Amino acid sequence: MKIEVKKLDNEKRELNIEVSGDIVSKKLDDVYKEIGKEAKVPGFRPGNAPLDMLQKHYSSLAHEQVIKDLVPELYNQAIEKENLDVIELPQISEVSLLADRISFKARVQLAPEIKLKNYRKIRLNYKRIEVGQDEISRSLDSLKESHKVPSLDDIFAKGMGYPDLNELKAALERQIYLQKENAQRQELESRIIEAITKEVEFNIPQSMVSRQLDDLVKQAKLDMALRGMPRQQIDGQEAEMKKHFQPQAQEQVKVYLVLAEVAKKESIAIDEHMPRRVMEFLLKEAEWTQEK
Repeated sequence: MKIEVKKLDNEKRELNIEVSGDIVSKKLDDVYKEIGKEAKVPGFRPGNAPLDMLQKHYSSLAHEQVIKDLVPELYNQAIEKENLDVIELPQISEVSLLADRISFKARVQLAPEIKLKNYRKIRLNYKRIEVGQDEISRSLDSLKESHKVPSLDDIFAKGMGYPDLNELKAALERQIYLQKENAQRQELESRIIEAITKEVEFNIPQSMVSRQLDDLVKQAKLDMALRGMPRQQIDGQEAEMKKHFQPQAQEQVKVYLVLAEVAKKESIAIDEHMPRRVMEFLLKEAEWTQEK
């Protein structure tokens, strides 16, 4: 494998990758064998067409399959060999395949250099979660108003799916407790994020920001459509939405990259579950103090 690495800027590289020899010719042979099992060539039964006839009728299909199989494999070998910390899918171009040689270019985005401060032992103040009787009463009053009933009693509770009023009150208490618990968890996670990203400056890849921005705008447009807003009206707001969501997209990418840096240092797999696993790790490592 021949690899040439061209520096485009601090965090972008262009790889010229070329491989020749048996790995290419063998892959072509294997692909033609697979095609030959089902290929329909005039004058031959499936599985009996000679190689030259398969090459005549199916060369485009064979080359397409070889490229599909080999390019990702060789690309991964190349970035591992060059020890490149790539954070996005590559831009592949100038793919060339001959009988015993394949070459292509891969433009890649490297992970920015992130100098983390101490992310262990983050101080977290938490409150013991309690539910007051006044909170339960307010929830009951809200139920009473929404259902327009004159009184709250066992009959009303049964209509709500509970055997009596006390059980309904207990269910409301549990519901309020969970709401408070979730709110506190979100607050603690926000403090963790603020602590590890505060004063950490690095070049945020704008290609990642653009993709995240597109996702946010797409979701916002879907929400509008579900609310019944006309398509023309939704499309007319796209420019304003992009402007509105730009800071959020920028911050979300920054947070993701900082969490990914923690993951690398702590040998946590970088996959779709990475943010949650890193957050669980940071919460375990934090110093918890109960507020009085």
